[in-house]
Amino acid sequence: MADLVTKMFGDNCEVVIHDLTSKDKGVLYITGNVTNREPGSPVTNAVLSSLIKYGNDAMDRHCFKTITDDGRELKSSTCYIRDSSGEVIAAYCINFNTTDYMNAIQLLEAFSGRNINIDHSTETAEKMSFSIDNTVDSLFEQAVLEIGKRPASMATDEKIRLVKVLEQKGAFQIRGVVNQIALRLGVSNYTIYNYLKKIRAANGTGFRDVI
Repeated sequence: MADLVTKMFGDNCEVVIHDLTSKDKGVLYITGNVTNREPGSPVTNAVLSSLIKYGNDAMDRHCFKTITDDGRELKSSTCYIRDSSGEVIAAYCINFNTTDYMNAIQLLEAFSGRNINIDHSTETAEKMSFSIDNTVDSLFEQAVLEIGKRPASMATDEKIRLVKVLEQKGAFQIRGVVNQIALRLGVSNYTIYNYLKKIRAANGTGFRDVI
């Protein structure tokens, strides 16, 4: 079944089967090469945290977003497999790399003229946010739209431009935002601080503490 799915959806697709009966709860089988893992690799935090919290009552998750260490965006789904007594014995996980598709969407939007003559500083639609995470997500996606590429496809200068846009929007006044931005860009916290130093030095504002 794992091979069938990856052959159907191609190189952007990966299927992972975790053995949850063993002590290590590692990868039993993997097909596709989205996350560069091999049999024996440890179980993901998403699966492990769900098992710790819910045990055998862990619920399947469909089409949630995950981000790789290098900033690629994946659409993921997890299905738990149980034995006849209802005990969770395995996890069947699908990861689909959506980065190229997101880049294509932004390219087509630019080609269709939807963003022509828009002043992003004054006319960007506001998203109603109910948590700090939602606020960061909203600001980050606005910045990505201005750059015109998904983070995994950005060159260093484009990542610096994105951080500059976030700086202008006041994103770095939000506590803990550096770690979240670093995760989405696929870089370290230290790199984000270096980008900010360059941006603020160029603006003549000097470097100040980031929350």
